[in-house]
Amino acid sequence: MNIAVLASHEGTTLQAVLDACAAGAIAGRVALVIGNNAASGSLRRARLAQVETLHLSGATHPGPQELDRALCAALEERRIDLVLLAGYMKKLGPLTLERFSGRIINTHPALLPRFGGHGLYGERVHRAVLESGERVSGASIHLVDGEYDTGPLLSQVTVPVERGDTVATLAARVQQAERALVVQVVAEFASGKRPLPAKRPAASERSRAR
Repeated sequence: MNIAVLASHEGTTLQAVLDACAAGAIAGRVALVIGNNAASGSLRRARLAQVETLHLSGATHPGPQELDRALCAALEERRIDLVLLAGYMKKLGPLTLERFSGRIINTHPALLPRFGGHGLYGERVHRAVLESGERVSGASIHLVDGEYDTGPLLSQVTVPVERGDTVATLAARVQQAERALVVQVVAEFASGKRPLPAKRPAASERSRAR
C-alpha cells in the first residue's frame, strides 16, 4: 500500500507511521509527505527517512483550484492508495475529495463529534476539554469530507482526564493514544481488514473516456 501523509507541524504522528512501516507493523510504505509549511518538522522527518516530500500551499499555488489540482495530481502520479491527514491544517479541495473518496482519513485529538470543527486543533482542543469539565477525552479517526471533522467515524480511543491535568499533561496522554490508534487503523487498511472503496478514475482517464 502506498500511503501519503499530509501534515502541517512537527510530524510526531507521521513518525509513528514511518516507524510502523519500517518495523513491518503496517504492510505498506509512506510514499509521499505533503506539507503546507515549508519549515515543518514533518517535512524534515520525511527527508530523514528518505521519503519524497512536497511543499504545496498558497505560496506555491495562490488559487485554491490550482492548489487542489496540484495536490490531486501529486497523489495520482505516485499511485497513492490511502491519504492520512496528520495535523494538516487546510481543507482539501473538491477534486481531491472526489478522486480519493473513501480513501482519505483524518486524526483528531478528541472524541468527535465533541470538540471538533473549525478552529479546534492542537492545544485549543485540550483546553476546551478541560474547561468543559469532561472526565474523559481521547482521539478519533474519521473519513474526510468537505467540512472540518465531520466525516464518518472509523475508530476512537478514550483517555481519562485526571485530577490536576493541564493542557500539556492531557495533550501528552492523548497524543500517545492517538499515535497508536493511527497505526492500528492504517495497518487495518493496509492488511485488507478494512477494505478500501474502488478507486475513482483519474482526471486523465476521465478525459480519455470522453
